[in-house]
Formats: sequence, structure tokens, C-alpha cells
Amino acid sequence: MKLNNLHISDKAVSTLQLFKAMEGNVIALKILKNEQLKEHSTKTPALLVCIDGNVIFENENHKKEILLTGDYIIIEANVKHWINAKMDSNLLLIK
Repeated sequence: MKLNNLHISDKAVSTLQLFKAMEGNVIALKILKNEQLKEHSTKTPALLVCIDGNVIFENENHKKEILLTGDYIIIEANVKHWINAKMDSNLLLIK
């Protein structure tokens, strides 16, 4: 199954839980071009993997990273962050 075919909606940001384990889960995330996953924080650390696309990850600690296809970043717990898509992008969030 290809990640870019998982999201049947054309919403600006959509999520789909792919896998839920006893102590975590994997979420497929799609952000359309020029849209934003708004500021939020997570209670646990997470791994964000760019499956395809181009996004900018930013956080309240002034960290700014461009993620391209195949790139990843570790998201710190309890730190506000947001993601802007420069093109239609598919990501995996693992926590």
C-alpha cells in the first residue's frame, strides 16, 4: 500500500492511524501544499518521517528544519511545534 493513496480526503491536513501498539502508534499524516499543521505539543517524544514532499518543521525553541523525502526529525515532548507544507506531503508520525 502506498502512503500517498491512504488519504481519500482533500482536507488541508488529514491523519490516519496506521498502527497502534501497546505503548505507541503510527500515524500517516498528509498536509497539502501551502497548508499548516497548527501549533501543538505532544506529551511523549515522537519521530516524524517525511515519506514524500517538502515541509518545514519549526518549534518554540527556534528550531527550524526543512524535511524532504526520506528526512526525519525527533520531536521533543512538551515543546510547541508546527509544520508548513511547501508541496503536497506525506509523513509518518511514530510515538
